[in-house]
Amino acid sequence: MIRTYSELMRIKGLKNRYKYLKLSGRVGEITFGHDRYLNQVLYTSDTWRNLRDEIIIRDEGCDLACPDFEIYGRIYIHHLNPITIKDIETRHPKLFDPRNLICTSYNTHIAIHYSNESMLPELPIKRTKYDTCPWKGGKL
Repeated sequence: MIRTYSELMRIKGLKNRYKYLKLSGRVGEITFGHDRYLNQVLYTSDTWRNLRDEIIIRDEGCDLACPDFEIYGRIYIHHLNPITIKDIETRHPKLFDPRNLICTSYNTHIAIHYSNESMLPELPIKRTKYDTCPWKGGKL
């Protein structure tokens, strides 16, 4: 399945977007192994850093570009479609395609890779006057 940013933006809600993106990895599963240095070459390049800034601006620094989920810590840029060693070695265009990138928080990024929905952020409960003391508000 090829995932796209435009399709993702048609999905409402962080949990639904997560379900569209989640992978079925496992903790400890080998990804780049001893070729991990290739990730560092990519993610420290000027091309990547400039693109990263563009993605953060586009998504307004929000988790999975959901306006109610601003990211206050470090922002991760997630490839919607997983990348491989060969992609990095050949500088495949999908590495730098904004349609293949989205902002995530650390927890959401881990949740996507390891299919762990419990790591997703929750919206705070919206409090209302007397919601814990309904007898004071005449709602009984």
